Amino acid sequence: MADLTSTFVGIKSPNPFWLASAPPTDKEINVTRAFEAGWGGVVWKTLGEDPAVVNVSGPRYATLMSQDRRVIGLNNIELITDRPLRTNLEEIARVKRAWPDRAMVVSLMVPVDEMAWKRILPMVEDTGADGIELNFGCPHGMSERGMGAAVGQVPEYIQRIAQWCKHYSRLPTIVKLTPNITDVRHPARAAKAGGADAVSLINTINSIMGVDLDRLTMLPSTDGWGSHGGYCGPAVKPIALNMVAEIARDPLTAGLPISGIGGVTTWRDAAEFIALGAGNVQVCTAAMVYGFKIVQDLCDGLSNYLDAHGMRSVEELRGRATPTVKDWKALNLNHVEKAVINQDSCIQCGRCHVVCEDTSHQAISATKDGRRHFEVKDEECVGCNLCVSICPVPDTITMRALRPGEIDKRTGLPVSGEYANWTTHPNNPGAVCASAASGAAATETLQGVA
Repeated sequence: MADLTSTFVGIKSPNPFWLASAPPTDKEINVTRAFEAGWGGVVWKTLGEDPAVVNVSGPRYATLMSQDRRVIGLNNIELITDRPLRTNLEEIARVKRAWPDRAMVVSLMVPVDEMAWKRILPMVEDTGADGIELNFGCPHGMSERGMGAAVGQVPEYIQRIAQWCKHYSRLPTIVKLTPNITDVRHPARAAKAGGADAVSLINTINSIMGVDLDRLTMLPSTDGWGSHGGYCGPAVKPIALNMVAEIARDPLTAGLPISGIGGVTTWRDAAEFIALGAGNVQVCTAAMVYGFKIVQDLCDGLSNYLDAHGMRSVEELRGRATPTVKDWKALNLNHVEKAVINQDSCIQCGRCHVVCEDTSHQAISATKDGRRHFEVKDEECVGCNLCVSICPVPDTITMRALRPGEIDKRTGLPVSGEYANWTTHPNNPGAVCASAASGAAATETLQGVA
C-alpha cells in the first residue's frame, strides 16, 4: 500500500490533506472533529490583532448550483476570525498538544508594519504550532486596513513581510497568494526572494454570485446591501491548476514548495494538483458541503491510485505532469489528430453534430444511407476536441493521432513526423528564418520556451 505520509517544508502529517484557513478551522471543536475524521493537518482560520474584526450577522455565503443542485461554487464575505486573539492562541496550543502528529499551521493577517509582525509572531510560536501562513489573498473587507488582497497584489510588500517573518520567527513561512492578479509568478518570486519556505494558492477569486431578480439586490445581501466576496469551490480548479503549474515551471520559482488550493473535492483533484507540482493540498468548500469525513474518501482514492500506478509515495507523483505544460508557441504544429466516433457505444443523441455544425467546422455528418448516423468527416476535422468534450457517453468519441506519412485529408499533405513550432513557422512574421532552422535548432528553441 502506498505511503501517504507527508513532509511539507519540514512539517509532518499522516497524509497530504490539510483543511484550509476558513470557517471549518475557526475553533477548537471544529479542528478536533477534523482530526478525529482523519485530516492530516489544518491551517487555523486567519488571526489578526485585537480588537477583533466584526463579521456581519446576516448572510455570508452564496452558492452556484449545477442543474442537479450540486454546489460547484461558493462565495463568502466572511472576514478573518472575529474571536479574541488570546482565545484562538489558547485553543491552538491545546489542540496541538492533543494531536502532536497532525500539522498545525496558523494563518496570519496584520498590517504592513514591522512591529505588528514582531508582536504577533512570538505569540504564535509559543503555541507549539508547526508553521505560519501569510494571508495575502482575501479579496474582500480588509484592504482598507492595509491587509488582504491589496498586500498580495504588491510584490514588494510580500517580500518585505516574508523577510520580517523569517527574522522574527523560526517557524516555516508559507505565503498564500491571491489569484486576483495578472501574473501570479511575480508575487511567488517575491515570496521566494523574501525567504519564504513555500507558497500556497489559490486564495479566493473576487466575485459577485448573482442578483435577486425579484428584489433587485445582489447576492448575498445583508439589510438590502451586499459586497463582493471570495469565490471558491470546484469551478475554480482550472484557474488554480494553471497558477500552480506556472509557479512550478517558472525557472525563478522552480523547486519552491507549493500547497495546492482551489476546488479539491475528490482524490482525482488532489492527484492533479500534486502531478502539477504541489507538495500537498488544502480543502475548504468540499468539507463545508460534505462534512469532515470526506477526507477518508480522499485518502482511500489517492492511495489506490498510487498503488495502481506503481508509486510508493505521494512524492513520486509530485510534478510528474509539470514538464508537459508549455507556452503555446512551443506546441508541435506538425502533429495532427482526428476525432473518431465509436458506433457501438454511440447513443445517436446528435449533440456532437449540432455543436460541430453550429459552432465549429461542420465535420460531423448526421445521416448515412438515409438513416440517422453520426460520423467524422476527416477532410473537415481540425482535431479541436469539442465533440469529445460534449459527448455524454465516456470514450465514445476519441482522438486518433495520424502517423508519419499518413495523409491529412483536410490539407492533402502527408504528416511529416518532425517537430516544428510557431517560433520557426513561415507564417510567423517574427519567426527565425525557416531555411536556416535545423532539427537541432528547433529542439533548442523548444527547450528555451519550456
